Formats: sequence, structure tokens, C-alpha cells
Amino acid sequence: MRERPLLSNATRPATVEVESMNERGERLATAIAGEHPLTLYLDKRELVTLMTLGQFPEALAIGYLRNQRLVRSLAEIRSVQVDWDVASCAVTTFAGVADLDAKLEKRTVTTGCGQGTVFGDLMAEIDSVALPVDARLTEATYFRLMDNVRRYDTVYKAAGAVHGCALARGDEIMMFVEDVGRHNAVDAIAGRMWLEDLDGADKIFYTTGRLTSEMVIKCAQMGIPFLVSRSGLTQMGYEIARRAGITMIGRATGRHYLLFTGAQRFLRTASTEARDRSAVVT
Repeated sequence: MRERPLLSNATRPATVEVESMNERGERLATAIAGEHPLTLYLDKRELVTLMTLGQFPEALAIGYLRNQRLVRSLAEIRSVQVDWDVASCAVTTFAGVADLDAKLEKRTVTTGCGQGTVFGDLMAEIDSVALPVDARLTEATYFRLMDNVRRYDTVYKAAGAVHGCALARGDEIMMFVEDVGRHNAVDAIAGRMWLEDLDGADKIFYTTGRLTSEMVIKCAQMGIPFLVSRSGLTQMGYEIARRAGITMIGRATGRHYLLFTGAQRFLRTASTEARDRSAVVT
């Protein structure tokens, strides 16, 4: 296990209770999702303000820096300190970040909820990603995973208004993170993977959000070969998944799915293939 940076423990409640009125005029105590601004500072340099539930703020900060390629390893980070009184997260590195000004100068506007920029030329780095070619996902495992995700107790079920992401090994959900934006949720998982020294080669990443270019790039950077979404995808997300060699599944609900890329890793069951053959009219 690698040495961890000095971390605060500044989690916020995921929901708060407010009063609402239903269609019958009844007043109800209703849970709604929390939303808090968190300004991220890297070595005293202000980077971005994220809107977050605040459940995993330290992991969110680490994952954001990881996925933006501003830090290359957890060993570079000395401390991550969150102070909600001033809505800030101060990340301190041991040796500073080389070429920080150049990295901050080049920004690409994206569709990301709660973020909206990509630092540096991440697109140019996608060809350097090497995902495992021998990883396999069976259809039966996929169905069990989707059933487990469906049964997971979530903030969304209590309050709505959030996106969820899960990291799984086979059908086992290792961590489930929800946040105001899907990018915050994936960054928090990326940060926790570093903190827990987890490799992505045998993992599956599930998200409730759409698969845009930035989401696919982040999955590739985390070294995860399987990407599953309850939602759809964009053209650039599709092209990057093909380029990176990711097995990407969209519109995943229950036993329904659309397999878009990386079909060589996905093993359909014999019963499914037999059913499909019998359905063909000659």
C-alpha cells in the first residue's frame, strides 16, 4: 500500500430536509440533494469551483487532479485539506507541478456537468492508453451486475437530482459514488482508486450519465476496459472509445443493452445466441 497524503475528513450529509406541498395541498418533509460549492486550490493556485454533494470531497479533489493530468501519481500529493467554512479544498504537493501555467492555459470547453473544461491536451494522450486485451465480460455477469446496481440503496432513490457511478469487479460493486454532476462522481472514484491502490484492468465502470468524450477519456485514463451507462452516448464519445479500445455499453437497463465498441471482450451466453438464431426468419 502506498503512503497516503494527509487528508481531512470533511464529508457533508448527502441530503437535507425541506418542506414541500403535494398535489392534495398536504405539507410534507422532503429530502433533497445537497449542493455545495468547493473551490479547489493546487499549491495555493485557484483552479476551479466544483458543485458537489460533499460526500467524498478529498477523493473528488484527488480524482479531479488525476483525470486532468495535473498530477501523475498519489505520491506527488502531500496533503488534501477541505474547509467547508470557506468552501475550499487546499491540495499541497511535495515539489509543485511542472508547467502548471501551460497546462492551465489550454482549456477545451466540454459538456461536463459541474466542470466544463479539460486541462491540457488530454485528447492527444489517448493513444498512449494501453487497456488489457485479454479482459472479458460475460453477458451473465453483466446481467447480475445490472441487478445489483438496481438494488443499490442510493441518494437518487431518496432525493433524486444526482448522478451515480459504480466501480465493479465482475458483478461485485466495490464502490458507488453519487454527486451533483456525473464528472464529480467519476473523479471521486478515480481518487478513491488511487487512495486504495486499485488497478483498473479487471474493473467495470458504470454510470447513470451519458457517455461524452470526457467521460470516455477519464475511463481510459483509469485503465478500465469496460464502460457501461444507463444513458446514451455522443459521437465523439463513441469515436474515442473505439480509438482507446474500450468495451462500451449504452442504454443499459435490466436485460437490455446496446453494445457499441469492443465487442471482442463481451461474451454472450449460448442461450442468448440460440434465441437470436431462432428469431431469424429465413
